[in-house]
Amino acid sequence: MPSGILIIDKPQGWTSMDVCAKLRGLFHERRVGHAGTLDPMATGVLPVFLGRATRAVEFAAGGDKEYVAGLRLGLVTDTQDITGTVLDARPARVTREELEGALPAFRGEIQQLPPMYSAVKVAGKKLYELARKGREVERTPRPVTIRALEVEGQGGEGEFTLRVVCSKGTYVRTLCHDIGQALGCGGCMASLRRTMAAGYTLADAHPLEEVLSAPDPGALLLPVDSCFRHLPALTLTAAQEKRVRNGAAFSFDREGSWRAYSQSGEFLAVCRGAEGQLRTVKSFFEV
Repeated sequence: MPSGILIIDKPQGWTSMDVCAKLRGLFHERRVGHAGTLDPMATGVLPVFLGRATRAVEFAAGGDKEYVAGLRLGLVTDTQDITGTVLDARPARVTREELEGALPAFRGEIQQLPPMYSAVKVAGKKLYELARKGREVERTPRPVTIRALEVEGQGGEGEFTLRVVCSKGTYVRTLCHDIGQALGCGGCMASLRRTMAAGYTLADAHPLEEVLSAPDPGALLLPVDSCFRHLPALTLTAAQEKRVRNGAAFSFDREGSWRAYSQSGEFLAVCRGAEGQLRTVKSFFEV
């Protein structure tokens, strides 16, 4: 059965789950998951995990992500992007220098109010379900981290391109909305392309059409240990391998996390050394 990671360049108009469903049918594999939802209007890097590799989703989904976003100043919508109903429209004679002057307040750890059109749950209900019924409820701001926020270009009046590197849970459309509010003219997100997620970039990604038409789509899969390439590799002895395969710890005098391999080079597990022991955090060998 297929097992590995496929980096999709998600097309516009598809949900992340649409992509997973299509790949589930293509590979005839029930176990399919992704690391980080992209809205239908967004394109770009969507890491999809198949087979036993789905065990790595929990590690991949929490990392930083990078986006290139279109910012439309002077336009406010109910969804905070151009797909929504227009609530306010006005000329936005904002210079690049004025926009750059507003950005420092949005870098670092900030508080962000989840938009009504989001999957965040309040009292057991997803916010977008309430929004579609015309309801707006009180939400609690959440901390997110903006590690980089830069103006990459300028188009017509009030049209800019931003590069954003941010933590999990950041809404880039809310960021665009809030920047517009800070400038006094309003704003929304006009486009969104994810350029990095889980350490994978557009250079690793394949358009969905390419995958669906490939004579051997399995050849496009990356090994699951590529998700942990930031960790040092550790080759186990035969005795150590046996203990890892049985879920047992063994004596180990170093601390930190490791990629553990067998003598033959098979990726076995992510392990952590602490207090003189090496213990398995998550195993990836086929059983």
